[in-house]
Amino acid sequence: MAQTQMALDSLDFDATVALATKVAPHVDILEIGTPCIKHNGIKLLEVLRAKFPNNKILVDLKTMDAGFYEAEPFYKAGADICTVLGTADLGTIKGVIDVANKYGKKAQVDLINVADKKTRTQEVAKLGAHIIGVHTGLDQQAAGQTPFNDLAMVAGLGLGVEISVAGGVKAATTQQVKDAGATIIVAGAAIYGAADPAAAAAEISAIAHGAAANAGGVKKYLPWVIAAVVLALLFSFLGGKKEVAETATDMAAPAITEMAPATTEEAAPAVEAAPTMAEEVAPAATEQAK
Repeated sequence: MAQTQMALDSLDFDATVALATKVAPHVDILEIGTPCIKHNGIKLLEVLRAKFPNNKILVDLKTMDAGFYEAEPFYKAGADICTVLGTADLGTIKGVIDVANKYGKKAQVDLINVADKKTRTQEVAKLGAHIIGVHTGLDQQAAGQTPFNDLAMVAGLGLGVEISVAGGVKAATTQQVKDAGATIIVAGAAIYGAADPAAAAAEISAIAHGAAANAGGVKKYLPWVIAAVVLALLFSFLGGKKEVAETATDMAAPAITEMAPATTEEAAPAVEAAPTMAEEVAPAATEQAK
């Protein structure tokens, strides 16, 4: 399961809080974007922390110098994750990692504009970076770039760190990003630009969390289970309760075998109910036949 992160990029304080209120129940992480935090300051973090205790909050500081000193006030104010640029000096990156560890939080290293992303990823992983941010910036997106090549490279290193992916992600690409190795999927415009931001956030999270796949499994196989139950009830009018139970179970078994575990748990009660239902109906049917 991947986590979902919503990027709050507006400069308007009240509009940011209002949007967060709509999407918070449907995402795991609320991100205060760089322009947003620069314009509104730490006060916005304090307000969001108080209003949304169940969400993690990332502050996209994009720190370039004085890592420990710059990030500490934000961790104190309730940030769960702060970002530092991968282009920064390793001492700066280590400072953010150290202060994150001090408060039991996480530091994310943003690879935006890093020339040698492989080497820098390996270096910061050795320093203890908690999250690697594969980030295609807005200007890069406008030039047609996507995060997929960088994501494949970072995931292929197998460093055991979390991987966050940002850059034009939407519902149609969420599964692809997840399959490619992302553990945190960041969406911005796909949510705040939607007619219904809450619904858009819920759709992306359903895919990231795997709920969509499980729901599809239920829809695909449930008709077979229902058919088995119905057939068992029909056969019960002819008697032969033992045979009915076996027939119903045999019909549903192939479908259940192919289901994901979550889907199986949802469908199994229907199959188990078939013999019982048949046994309850059979006496009445026998009495009618007399």
